[in-house]
Amino acid sequence: MDFNSPIPLDFIRGKTILLTGGASGFGAAFFSRWASEGATVVIGDINETAGIELVARVREETRNPNLHFLPLDVTSWQSQVEFFREAVKLSPHGGIDTVVVNAGITIPKEASYLEVPSVDYQNHPNPPAPGLKTLDVNLTGAIYTTHLALFYLPRNPGSTPCSAPSLAATSAPENRVRDRHILLLGSVASIVPLPTQAPYCVSKHAVMGLFRALRTTTPVTSGVRINILCPYFTDTPILGVGGKIILSGAALADINHVCDAATRFVADPRCVGRSVVITPKLRVWSPLSGPDLNNESGGDEERIPGMGGVRGIPDTRDIYDLARKPTDGGLQPKANARGDVREVRDIAIWEILTHDLEEEELFVRRVIGILKLTAKIRGWWLFVVDLWRGFGMVLKRVVYGSDRRRKRA
Repeated sequence: MDFNSPIPLDFIRGKTILLTGGASGFGAAFFSRWASEGATVVIGDINETAGIELVARVREETRNPNLHFLPLDVTSWQSQVEFFREAVKLSPHGGIDTVVVNAGITIPKEASYLEVPSVDYQNHPNPPAPGLKTLDVNLTGAIYTTHLALFYLPRNPGSTPCSAPSLAATSAPENRVRDRHILLLGSVASIVPLPTQAPYCVSKHAVMGLFRALRTTTPVTSGVRINILCPYFTDTPILGVGGKIILSGAALADINHVCDAATRFVADPRCVGRSVVITPKLRVWSPLSGPDLNNESGGDEERIPGMGGVRGIPDTRDIYDLARKPTDGGLQPKANARGDVREVRDIAIWEILTHDLEEEELFVRRVIGILKLTAKIRGWWLFVVDLWRGFGMVLKRVVYGSDRRRKRA
């Protein structure tokens, strides 16, 4: 999928979206964007003051009355249950279209304590365990939210099951009224290690594992599509003062590009099982996405773009520059250093993990097929066994019953 193509925003209007951790950072940006597009958005956050103020401000700015805040502690199962129950009551159509699993934190002290224990565990009378709040919020909370989403989304009134991942991207836009969608918030820490940030890195790797485990099964088991965003370092509160100091002089991802990627996933039902990394915008040499200039194919077919959110992060030799300003004179095709005819494009959203999507889906289909065949064979076998057992019981009664009658006589 080309993530540089126009986003079908009309689909968002009238949808009901649940958003955890929505009072600040990415959550607040998502909330404002989707509220302006006419969605019903319910945010949950542990910071009640910030959440209430955000909803009041965005209601006034957008004139959208269907914006709500509910107090939420994602580490509490009961709090999440109440959040979903109340959100359904607030939904104009009595259901949920999209659940955004966004809540996340990082605690530097947890990371440093994990790697450099400051307690004498040999002699301390009651040594404390390392803190796991980061894992509680980022992983346990995410699993709670995902689990509840998989209950409510298939029950969304008027919704229909999504397409299989391998078919969805190539299908024509569907005339859907409602949706069944989970959007997970990963991180660049979902795919690469972050030194000195072990708990956060572990939690975000786990969220990626959750996505990869579910992306080919939830369309089959519940008709729910699932996608994941993996933003690079972005100027949000989770980055903190220390992070900003460490990254001084380095380029950061633009929160607007993260919003664009999230909005595409919410707005386009063809996005099924997709994962993207959002980076600082790069100016790159990209394979031509327009007609084949050399007519190598013998026709006027479109070339498949190699970038722009289609086939992943570019080779470093194809990176032209940081895209600090728009390209001058349009994106004119030209030859790069290797002589390939390409065009210069400004790209910030890159699709990843496409290499194993079809392999995963094929594997899942084969496993399900084997299980069905096994159940079928086992069913006939058990039928024969049960029939034989029943025949044996009748035979025993006939034989032993006649023996007993003889003894009585």
